[in-house]
Amino acid sequence: MFLPVAQQLERIRDGVDAILPEDELERKLQRSRERDEPLVIKQGFDPTRPDLHIGHAVSLRKLRDFQEFGHRVVFVIGDYTARIGDPSGRSDTRPVLDEEEIEANLETYRKQVSLVLDPERTEMRRNGEWLGPLRLADILRLTSMYTVARMLEREDFARRHGEGRPIALSEFLYPMMQAYDSVELRADVELGGTDQRFNLLLGRTIQEKCGQEPQVCIIMPLLRGTDGQRKMSKSYDNYVGLAMQPEQMFGRTMSVPDELLEEWLRLASSAGGDALRTRLQEAAADPLAAKRWLATDLVAQYHGSGAADAARDAFDRVHRRGEAPEELPLQRMGADEGESALWIGYALQRAGLADSTSEALRMIDQGAVQVDGRRVSDRDLQLEPGRYLLQRGKRRFARVQIEASTGSD
Repeated sequence: MFLPVAQQLERIRDGVDAILPEDELERKLQRSRERDEPLVIKQGFDPTRPDLHIGHAVSLRKLRDFQEFGHRVVFVIGDYTARIGDPSGRSDTRPVLDEEEIEANLETYRKQVSLVLDPERTEMRRNGEWLGPLRLADILRLTSMYTVARMLEREDFARRHGEGRPIALSEFLYPMMQAYDSVELRADVELGGTDQRFNLLLGRTIQEKCGQEPQVCIIMPLLRGTDGQRKMSKSYDNYVGLAMQPEQMFGRTMSVPDELLEEWLRLASSAGGDALRTRLQEAAADPLAAKRWLATDLVAQYHGSGAADAARDAFDRVHRRGEAPEELPLQRMGADEGESALWIGYALQRAGLADSTSEALRMIDQGAVQVDGRRVSDRDLQLEPGRYLLQRGKRRFARVQIEASTGSD
């Protein structure tokens, strides 16, 4: 039994950028409830990167809302369209992935999507199922349904065309193929980020051309990454991955700029209603406390409350108390050939605490290097065989095992 339409709409509206058109969504929901038939809710993800992140989770959480209402959610894995490459939001052609990369990334998607969606109620489809068998005549018939002039209305295409940058014909096929996904699945609703607006609306057009009732497009906001400027993306290294280790997820969230806190709380946290308003007030008054709550909340969502508590404690151990992490891998390194000890400059460089020995010496001169908790001032310090805890600054540590050289002059 589906929830009353008004209750469904209230939750669907929460956090979205636009519903196009909303009156059609209301009619679809009403008909679904009257007939006791679920709507088909679709979103596509090209496996161009191996990890999903909390930016992806913004729309995944909306898909979960539809699942909870009883609708049919289809997670479309774009194994076929990934071979074309989506140019959305880019200033040049996206590189095409090979088959092995696509398959490897696809497997990680299957595992990670279950961190947000109910795997028992999620239909996962590869668009290669229906795009692969298309004949040239089918593709030509599909391309005849849209014009080059309309395609060049898309912002990124228009910009590149105006600047004289190349646009491959295959890139025009990408939105057509995504639109055909909606035809094949007879989608009632499609979700996508603001950078997918054109593609989603094209799906409506192609469905109508094919004699289907057009889908409603739900446009979701793009979560900006930890750099505070660009959309979250692994290629920008400004992301928090769903499958990241709890300590890494906690630490990355703590690096979010204060001015992004409201956006992250609204789009990525589990808080809603009065609880969200309280968190937003806290963010304005005490950003650090709000960030700690948000980091704990995100880890709890994807790893559980126990992992969240442990990640918070580990962060405090290093960043508040200046202590070494409890689990620090041991790095083994030998003394130089014919030597009985290892120079501190080499040790710092090999442990990854300095990019070069000259940088290591600058750190020593600045008083930023410690060995086993004691500050190093001697540039010529030699570390005899044994185990040491190296520290650079307050938060960077390495545990090393110096082994005697077996060589001789």
